[in-house]
Amino acid sequence: MKKFEFDAVVIGTGAAGYNAAIRIKEMSDKKVCIVTEGIKCGTSRNTGSDKQTYYKLGLAGGSEDSVLKMAENLFSCGSMDGDTALCEAALSARSFLNLCELGVPFPVNRYGEYIGYKTDHDPYARATSAGPLTSKFMTEALEKKAKNLEIEIIDKTLAVEIITDKNSVCGLLGIDTDSGEFIQISCADIVLATGGPAGIYADSVYPKCHTGTTSLALLSGAKLQNMTEWQYGLASVNPRWNVSGTYMQVLPRFVSMDESGNEYEFLLDFFSDKYEALSNVFLKGYQWPFDCKKVLDGSSVIDLLVFYEIKVKGRRVFLDYRKNPFGIEKIDYEKLSSEAYEYLSRANASFGTPIERLEKMNMPAIELYLSKGVDLRKEMLEIALCAQHNNGGIAVDMWWQTNIKGLFAAGECAGTHGVTRPGGSALNSGQVGSLRAAQFISQSERKASAYNFKEKIFEMEEFCSKMLSNPDNIDKAIETARQRMSETGGAIRVKKDMQRLYCEIATELENFSELYGVKDRKNLYKAYKLRDMLLVQSATLCAMIDYCEKIGTTRGSALYYDAAGSLREKLCEEFRFSCKEEVAAGDKVQTVSYDSGKFVAEWRSVREIPKSDDFFENVWQKFRENKNIY
Repeated sequence: MKKFEFDAVVIGTGAAGYNAAIRIKEMSDKKVCIVTEGIKCGTSRNTGSDKQTYYKLGLAGGSEDSVLKMAENLFSCGSMDGDTALCEAALSARSFLNLCELGVPFPVNRYGEYIGYKTDHDPYARATSAGPLTSKFMTEALEKKAKNLEIEIIDKTLAVEIITDKNSVCGLLGIDTDSGEFIQISCADIVLATGGPAGIYADSVYPKCHTGTTSLALLSGAKLQNMTEWQYGLASVNPRWNVSGTYMQVLPRFVSMDESGNEYEFLLDFFSDKYEALSNVFLKGYQWPFDCKKVLDGSSVIDLLVFYEIKVKGRRVFLDYRKNPFGIEKIDYEKLSSEAYEYLSRANASFGTPIERLEKMNMPAIELYLSKGVDLRKEMLEIALCAQHNNGGIAVDMWWQTNIKGLFAAGECAGTHGVTRPGGSALNSGQVGSLRAAQFISQSERKASAYNFKEKIFEMEEFCSKMLSNPDNIDKAIETARQRMSETGGAIRVKKDMQRLYCEIATELENFSELYGVKDRKNLYKAYKLRDMLLVQSATLCAMIDYCEKIGTTRGSALYYDAAGSLREKLCEEFRFSCKEEVAAGDKVQTVSYDSGKFVAEWRSVREIPKSDDFFENVWQKFRENKNIY
């Protein structure tokens, strides 16, 4: 066993993880390291869209933006805490400009203004982008900074258990993913930056190398929150990538294919008017996330039609950029909605085929797929309705600390978003949250305790011995678990089906050591991955079932079946739902905890946006004493 001792440990080498370690190193003399399953893994390094968005305070022109206005916009998304919303607004400019100074190429005009654009759920033009690979650029710039600071990285190590004593962090156990060797780390503080629980779904736009380890927090006694709130959207299957923005605005064909290879432009089964269908396809560009409020009269019906073709009819669905939809040789752009017509006209893209329009509007979007082995000029692109982001996650306070002392969460694994969120706010939240955690840790006087790991190591050895004595079936079990979660606990949710799956998983967790096995030590980490997946699936299903029982009204990026609800004409019965104009239970936050093998869902009121009339001299005095970190 390898043994280490640090003051603080960051788990994860994404944009949030690197930033946390850098900030701790810069603001204190604490000994910090990063533990990672793989330096090149993670969502922020391996994902993007047609034009990946970063959301921050307006920094150009005459927009009357303010920290409070941005905080109120975030808070209004429902079930979001006001103190974290205020922090994300207040530190957005600092975090964004830090990335600029590190070399992330966010564009400016000739006067140096960071010109913005409107994104979803954004009343101001706060969004900006460095292109399809914004988060990749961020991660690489932060990685370079971490190397310059000589921050130690323990690579190829899966963290499997956070060790606590009296509700406080005292260490970490991990496993080498190459050798199966155990790793022990004593520390006082841990920052989880492990991303969202990507591994729980089969239909997923998360990179395959990223699965998340949210159960680390659950098993340590930390609470989760808003686990019902995921973001789903249309994405290509191979490679996994969002087909948002210009991928939709250039009006591609939607084609389904049966087992015999017969093709169907299935949108015409629903839309009687071809140009109404095309206008809705256009809207999917910047209304990309599935949104229940855009089903009865809006573009999100397209997500349901894709889902139906795949899950009910058993067909594969593709986007085709090679020719215009519905056999239209030359599109009459004036017959589109005014929004689509004006946009394509201003972009000088009112001509030709979808691929020709894409070449005109966003050539990097074509090159991105080319770099991944797909030529949109020559082949169709398979798509599905996929899980893309978890708006919920680990519950944290205004310093991104959990209910366990010394345990922090930043990035997507932290549940700081509400029911909805402005596009790109996740990148800002990751940078702000990791900064806040680092600020608190830098001022903390906690030291690593002299904890005796012997009992925990014995439990780990016993678990691994059982895994090695059973038949090798982990890979199949992982795939099966993901498939059934996508079918039952994804964007379309039926209470009785979720209850059935919840009971199945409970039985599997109870008998885990007898049911599953690996063939050698090198694969032991997979057993921990499966356990993590089943635990997080259970927590998520517990949240969804409890939401059905306590609230029941559809909200956000999911549809809860309601026999007494509304159904858009021509849709099948399983898409009947109830939805209110305001966010259902938007003033409440649902939490899920795990204790003695049981999941418990509870509700609390949101923390309101703090209201203060700070007097400068008083703030300055406190700042000189403790930097106002308390």
